[in-house]
Amino acid sequence: MPAPAPSSATDVAPCRILVRGVNWLGDAVMTTPALLRLRERFPGAEITLLTHEKLAGLWPCHPAVDRVLTFAAKEGVLTLARRLRAERFDLALLLPNSPRSGLEVWLAGIPRRVGGAWPWRNWLLTDVVPPAPGIVKMRKRTEAEVKRLIAGAPSDSARPAIPASSHQLYHYLRLVARLGGNPEPLPPLLAVRPEEVEAAREKFQLTVGPTWIGLNAGAEYGPAKRWPGENFVAAAYELHRQTHCGFVIFGGPADAPLADNMEAELLARGVSRSSLVRLAGRTSLRELCATLSVCRVLLTNDTGPMHVAAALGVPVVVPFGSTSPELTGPGLPGDPRHRLLRSEAPCAPCFRRECPIDFRCLKGIAVGRVVTAVLQTLQREGSPP
Repeated sequence: MPAPAPSSATDVAPCRILVRGVNWLGDAVMTTPALLRLRERFPGAEITLLTHEKLAGLWPCHPAVDRVLTFAAKEGVLTLARRLRAERFDLALLLPNSPRSGLEVWLAGIPRRVGGAWPWRNWLLTDVVPPAPGIVKMRKRTEAEVKRLIAGAPSDSARPAIPASSHQLYHYLRLVARLGGNPEPLPPLLAVRPEEVEAAREKFQLTVGPTWIGLNAGAEYGPAKRWPGENFVAAAYELHRQTHCGFVIFGGPADAPLADNMEAELLARGVSRSSLVRLAGRTSLRELCATLSVCRVLLTNDTGPMHVAAALGVPVVVPFGSTSPELTGPGLPGDPRHRLLRSEAPCAPCFRRECPIDFRCLKGIAVGRVVTAVLQTLQREGSPP
């Protein structure tokens, strides 16, 4: 099923644009500045976002997206390509680097296909966007490297300087810049309607009275990104003691046992049941957006809800361990509303799912330091509405 030649397609402003979205929650949020710049570049075009069905709840009422097409995890490339061919798109913008995304739009016969350079798929694109010079990419350290760093090898001990342009959201902006869009970053943005927030308040009994602080102690990637659950409990108890705040405990279905344990520990320490709302495994993605919007601050690991909260305007406090805030931190890089905390562990960031030594990168972030960061954030934000 050969693709049409792109010769004249690149000279005409597109009317129907397909954006192939990414497949992970946090990454999807980091694409929103590029989507906003794409809308700015082509204000009259119809922009359709193709996304995994699990992420469809992010996009209702988003100002950069006119339509959403979804696909299921098991949907084959040929089946999806046939659906896309029937839509007769002028332009495809591929946000993920996967070979499959290139094959989808090539088989769909979309005349212009723009994406980042990546092995095994460049021939499927009409416009291949090379990586920017000098950027730093994520690279998983080997166990031997981690141990050498811990041993204090002089040549390895210092963290390398990471240019701001290495942040993931700049990658997506560079793709839009290939189409003439403005490459300057905007804050990631998600939209939620006031009536959705009120419905979530009522459904989950999030009364207007307390100052609600979100707690998100899970992380799907792996344990190397998780500040210990007992630290979340200790920090929450101290925050409650000082502010009489309430807590919304977030997480996915796999985090339900952790959330249950956190709730039980806080109840045992004297936090009232009316001050605790456990939502792990109970919300749709749309309800997650609405309930995060209720919180004054979210204490969270580096995971998808961290990005969602920041894009909704909720400040976040994040203990970082195996990952790098310079590469995948929340919000617009450098936003002072967010507090991104790290220890001095020389092996971090290692980008490993599990720690091969003693978990010192996250154990080195003290409970008191996190409590102070949350209190300072609440003070900056002012009293609740």
